Amino acid sequence: MSRVFIVGLGLIGASLAKNIKKNIPKAWMVGMDSNPDTIEYALKYNIIDEATASFEEGVHKADIIILGTHIQITIEYIKQLNELDIQNEKIVTDVSSVKKPVMEAAKSLSSSNIKFIGGHPMAGSHKHGIEAAKSHLFENAYYILTPSKPGLDEQVRLLKDLLKHTRSLFVELTDKEHDKMTGIVSHFPHLIASSLVHQARNWQDEYPFIPKLAAGGFRDITRIASSNPALWEDILFQNKREMVEFLSEWIDEMINVKELLVSNKHEDVHQYLDSAKTYRDGLPKKKKGALPNFYDIFVDLYDRPGELYKVMKKLAEHEVNIININILEIRENMTGVLRLTLQTEEEQWTAMKVLENNGYEVSLNE
Repeated sequence: MSRVFIVGLGLIGASLAKNIKKNIPKAWMVGMDSNPDTIEYALKYNIIDEATASFEEGVHKADIIILGTHIQITIEYIKQLNELDIQNEKIVTDVSSVKKPVMEAAKSLSSSNIKFIGGHPMAGSHKHGIEAAKSHLFENAYYILTPSKPGLDEQVRLLKDLLKHTRSLFVELTDKEHDKMTGIVSHFPHLIASSLVHQARNWQDEYPFIPKLAAGGFRDITRIASSNPALWEDILFQNKREMVEFLSEWIDEMINVKELLVSNKHEDVHQYLDSAKTYRDGLPKKKKGALPNFYDIFVDLYDRPGELYKVMKKLAEHEVNIININILEIRENMTGVLRLTLQTEEEQWTAMKVLENNGYEVSLNE
């Protein structure tokens, strides 16, 4: 029987706990969280089997320890591990989205019984907290593993065996490889999305109608700016060196684009946009990446009473769970006035087929 201790029952930690409990019934789950309400929720809904307020107690009870906390807190727990008398082997992993500071802390572990394997399940949500947790959150997502030293092949195998029901795609990288790649496709885009929101807000006093116009494509490309600020502050500062490098490159890039416009270089601007389109269109559509996926459909509706109810009724009859509804006033490059956000790609396609079969015009607008 696997005995698992999960520290931090937020979105990621609780989703891992849910997945393990669902697929490995004999696993015994011990949970710890700084929020008493979170622990109460985890026990009430059988996400964990028991709770502990003692990190030491949880460590001694477990074979595998998952640190599902913010990066700096994770580092503090790794330091605490060094102070414990560990008598039998423990596999320890984390879920941090920046690996270098965590792996540096792991290198200081002196006990030969602690086998540290860095981890980063690259899936998430714009929502956070245990109530947003889903057992299928990591399905088809990349799950990065960074062993702290050579010779941990057996421990990596055991960890993968525990997590195999997540249906993640496991990849082993060094901490440097991980931080550079996730920096450019996850951390840096969050900064850019936030800066775009600030730019719009700065113009709002002069143009009060901006929030109405921003309900279209602008809202979509800045959606990740709605993520947890405390979490992202931690990520950005832990990966500060990469962020500063990417910001410098971005500033140079924008200066170059500005000069193309000032100099009226139409052909160069066209080539700039075309090469970006070609690269973007070639990105995989089926895989989860570093940013959370959103499964939207867009539906054309007649402007008359009862139309929205009819759509909701049809989807409810097929047990399609809608997590967000938005009536679009601005419809640039879109055919639908109603945007529905679903939890999974499967529900997205089910909803699309159900509505098309009932005479609605539906698009995915990928």
